[in-house]
Amino acid sequence: MKSLMLLWTKLAEESANRCYTSALRDIKYVSKRVEHEGFSFLTITLPTFGKDIEKCLDRGYVDRDLFKGFPWQAGLPRFLGGFLDLVFDRASGVLLDNPSIDAILVLRQLTLMFNKILLECSNTRVKDAIDKYIECEQDVRESDKTISDQQWSDFRRVGSVLFADVFSDVDREVYYGALLPKHGPGATADKLRGNSKYRQSTWPSRLERYFPMGEYLIPNYRYYDSLDRVDVLEPGMEMPVRVITVPKTLKTPRIIAVDPTAMQYCQQALDRSIRNAISRDDNLRRMIGFRDQEVNNLMALEGSQLRELATLDLSEASDRVSNQHVRNLLRQHAHLHGAVDACRSRKADVPGHGVIRLAKFASMGSALCFPMEAMVFLTIIFLGIERELSTSLSRRDVKRLRDKVRVFGDDIIVPKHYVPTVISALESFGIRVNRDKSFWNGKFRESCGKEYYDGSDVSIVRVRREFPTSRQDADEIISLVSLRNQLYWAGYWSTCRWLDETIRKVIKHFPVVLPSSRVIGRESVLGYETQWIHDSLHTPFVKGYVVSAQSPRDSLSDEYALLKCLLQMERRDGPAHADITNSDESNRWSTHSAVDRLPTVDARHLERSGRPHAVNIKLGKGPAI
Repeated sequence: MKSLMLLWTKLAEESANRCYTSALRDIKYVSKRVEHEGFSFLTITLPTFGKDIEKCLDRGYVDRDLFKGFPWQAGLPRFLGGFLDLVFDRASGVLLDNPSIDAILVLRQLTLMFNKILLECSNTRVKDAIDKYIECEQDVRESDKTISDQQWSDFRRVGSVLFADVFSDVDREVYYGALLPKHGPGATADKLRGNSKYRQSTWPSRLERYFPMGEYLIPNYRYYDSLDRVDVLEPGMEMPVRVITVPKTLKTPRIIAVDPTAMQYCQQALDRSIRNAISRDDNLRRMIGFRDQEVNNLMALEGSQLRELATLDLSEASDRVSNQHVRNLLRQHAHLHGAVDACRSRKADVPGHGVIRLAKFASMGSALCFPMEAMVFLTIIFLGIERELSTSLSRRDVKRLRDKVRVFGDDIIVPKHYVPTVISALESFGIRVNRDKSFWNGKFRESCGKEYYDGSDVSIVRVRREFPTSRQDADEIISLVSLRNQLYWAGYWSTCRWLDETIRKVIKHFPVVLPSSRVIGRESVLGYETQWIHDSLHTPFVKGYVVSAQSPRDSLSDEYALLKCLLQMERRDGPAHADITNSDESNRWSTHSAVDRLPTVDARHLERSGRPHAVNIKLGKGPAI
């Protein structure tokens, strides 16, 4: 914690020089509160202060209901007062006509830099998060009861205008058995990893109609006898999803639900088909994002400058998408609806609460969670727009708005004048809008990890891990070097000099390299360091540490190895080619050729597979470029 406090001090001093003010009192104040309150002041209290600043930027003034726990002087808090005076009027608290962009950036950097550090929450906070998961489940049940038949009818009608062609394409693939499954890299409820996932020993019976074992678990029917070892599970015997927590912030963990291997395997097949179909639709690929966050960033930038687009954020977005939302959205496409329902887990094993039946469609962890929630949200958004238009939605309306509406997970962008009706529509269907992180009044906008004010980028550099204490702390070293390089390009050069000295105490060799180099090193506007030229490659080489991460041993043979190879060949050369050529969210932002996006296969994938158990760094030699 001492190192993190020193980092905050260095950044505060350099920021004060940048803004021609003083941070001496701020440094003393933070030191005193950290001494008495501990690490939580940096990771919880300071970020709350920073979020209050964002609210003030959106409101246009500082309100007394904010900045609780901090002393005030006239119309502003005393803490960070030298920077606040460059943004707000001290007497009235009103936003200045021309606030300092540097001061806004500094205020956000000094208050929000620690809010997403990867540390375990206390047991009490984990329990509270689990309890809220159960409360959310009850909210979803109650919300389903309040939605009227007319609302569902409108929901289905608008969903048909948006997705009829997409659903028809996927429905056809389901009917003709053209889906192509795959195993994801993550954990599963039955704890199979890597290549072991291809040796499945259980198969839920309700999958059989749409995902027959003979098509999914063996290379071809020559190996049909291999299915004798598979235990077919009736619905009452199925394994529930396993609800777990992973680090998010020290205030609250992130909750995800880990599906059984068989369910994930089939979900991936549908997920691929749905994404491909969306990417082929000229309207939808502009409005729904799965991979490219840059489109959201550019729209947020435009919104901050022209103030015509609003950025909305949803609370517990995944967990508030009801199974009824999905059932009504897919109602007119029986094969797709049946396949989605078949591979949806219906029960969850929740720590401290046992096995419960789920009203939500799926939590984070399901391969179908992301695409389904995006389509549900987009449908409700256009329901809100339709109410504002006071006329039934047409395809012409959709085409007119396709570059002004965007959904990427729980990040939503809509035209500003539709915000009230869109929020009303979302909440009428049980989806909660996080107003503290939604912006449409002022010049501040945020979407997909980037923040802007009046056309200027005010995104910050975040600290992800604690400082390393020895060379064995590989993850911490990699994170610290990344932090150093991000701060360097953000202009904090004095802080970077201090970080360079800190890093050299842990690793002796720390050369100057380009961002493309695999050697762990410093980045610089001056280029790269050359210690010698490689004899045959004629490339500048340096001595430094290189990341070493090896997948665990997990050999695969016989028909299971053949199945894996055939699936990978299909994804490379077969129907998956549509995904390669159309995967960009919009042709306007396409910058890579199809060949660049072809999936690669590790030559030793049948011997080693799965995520590495640990990451190491090894001293070696490598190119500086």
